[in-house]
Amino acid sequence: MTDAESVTDLAATLRALRRAADLSQRELAGKSGVPQATIARIESGRSPDPSFRTVERLVGAVAGRIVLHGPVGGELAAVPHEELRDAAGRHCPAHLDAREVREPKDWPGAWWAHWFSVPPNRWPPLPAVTFRLNRTMRDRDRLRERVRRDHLVRRYTDPALPSTSWRFVAELPDGGLVGELRAHERSSDLLIGHPEPGQRQVVLDGVLVAPAYRLLGIGRRLVAALVAEMARAGVRSAHAIAESAGAGFLVACGFEVEASRPAALRFDRASRGWRPPGFSGGRLPPW
Repeated sequence: MTDAESVTDLAATLRALRRAADLSQRELAGKSGVPQATIARIESGRSPDPSFRTVERLVGAVAGRIVLHGPVGGELAAVPHEELRDAAGRHCPAHLDAREVREPKDWPGAWWAHWFSVPPNRWPPLPAVTFRLNRTMRDRDRLRERVRRDHLVRRYTDPALPSTSWRFVAELPDGGLVGELRAHERSSDLLIGHPEPGQRQVVLDGVLVAPAYRLLGIGRRLVAALVAEMARAGVRSAHAIAESAGAGFLVACGFEVEASRPAALRFDRASRGWRPPGFSGGRLPPW
């Protein structure tokens, strides 16, 4: 679309609005408070550049609506920090992401001191608001916020997967994968020698979230989807093995610690010279 094609013909638009509302110029002047002479100049093209307030009043008088579109389409979003002001009462820069400073941890300027351990009466003077000047960090934060807001969690189904495989994915509307949870259902028959009704169990194999999108709640939503599916399927318990931060994450999601310091073991039949404990020669035991 060329610039000429994108320019609204205000005179024709105003005449069309007035026709749709079945109003004369005199009647529109009475409803909008705009003088009839001004309306006549706009419709004749003799006033091609009226003020925005004048156009707003004319459109509002005929129950119309002005919609401004952003550069990527869709309605223009408002500045999220519009209500914030600096110490002098001025608006913050609209192109930056401002946030209120309530304590030193909210202010990047206090990075050099451990203000979290200092009582409030000894805090330095704090600005009313702060914002990021670094465009790379600003774009990263905005992307993380969009992912946090827009990602969806669903169970992934595939005929090629066994029925005991449980897989959940967190993805963006365009299909981009940002997180995944995998688990499998194990048989109580293998654990206790005979099946018992209602004793289905799930083993959590792992929860993965793309490094750029961690600490956004995606992992918690994946675990919540697993728990919801367990309730639907009548599965009573889930088991997992994790260490350090992974264990803390699962505890925060409702898991309980049954044993500490899990061990990872490995057996290689091809290991040269390997013998089972207590074996001195002859045939190997049948296990």
